[in-house]
Amino acid sequence: MALGLDKALGIHPYALSLRMDRTQLLAGNLANVDTPGYQARDIDYRAVLQHTARQLEQGHSKPGGAAESLYRIPYQPSQDGNTVELSVEQTAFAENAMDFQTSLTFLNIKLRGLNQAIEGR
Repeated sequence: MALGLDKALGIHPYALSLRMDRTQLLAGNLANVDTPGYQARDIDYRAVLQHTARQLEQGHSKPGGAAESLYRIPYQPSQDGNTVELSVEQTAFAENAMDFQTSLTFLNIKLRGLNQAIEGR
């Protein structure tokens, strides 16, 4: 019986891809911190990952899809309409970077285990 790489790696490749998408959104927010009228965006990571996990459980071969970006509601609205708050974005970016590294570590562990199984160790 053949084991597909998608089944062996589970949700981890999708989690890593979603983290990359979120990194791009957060970096865009940080780059536009002084742009009048810019609306900060983010991804509801947990909801998208839960949806992807359900699709994997149901046997979809290509789960997921584009994650919908949501607008962030600011704690302190600015007069120029910009909703980016530097401290909030920096914190979200740092947390996402750590979570990205964690996802990468899980994926690496899975791949190392598959490699050992192939080599018969």
